[in-house]
Amino acid sequence: MAGRLQLTLALLKPDVTRVPHVVQAIRNKIIQEDFIVVRHKEVRLQREKTEEFYKEHKGKFFYNRLVTFMASGPTQALILAHEDAIRRWRTLMGPTKVYKTKYEAPDTLRGLYGLTDTRNSTHGSDGEENAVSEIKFFFPEFSCDDWYKLDEEKFRRGEFHLDERNFVHKLL
Repeated sequence: MAGRLQLTLALLKPDVTRVPHVVQAIRNKIIQEDFIVVRHKEVRLQREKTEEFYKEHKGKFFYNRLVTFMASGPTQALILAHEDAIRRWRTLMGPTKVYKTKYEAPDTLRGLYGLTDTRNSTHGSDGEENAVSEIKFFFPEFSCDDWYKLDEEKFRRGEFHLDERNFVHKLL
């Protein structure tokens, strides 16, 4: 990778984390698309934390359904890196509207695994400012600034390996 790496938050939602072979298929796709998995963990969000994460949607018709769903089971949170991570992850996910996506982008993650507009398999940050904020929400111990200062260049040069058991790339 030649250009500066960009970080984004990726979530695998409860509808897919309940199905191990789907999680593995998504992980395989992440690796095939040359994303670097900087951090990875499974979390179970309590309703209050879910409400906090989705606060910008409060008052919208789907808010309660979304919050209830996201608190219903485990979520896998990942920090992904790539030269254009935000756009690339959002392209790989596909459009939010699953019914439409099944026809217009059937090979995307949502086209393949999404069930409804709420149970649409994945989430991704929509811009750099949100990526930093969302990463801090799920990984409060992680500093994007420190990562860029200390690790980004090494990852960009390919000085890492995949720890398959923990599904995270580690520096050599």
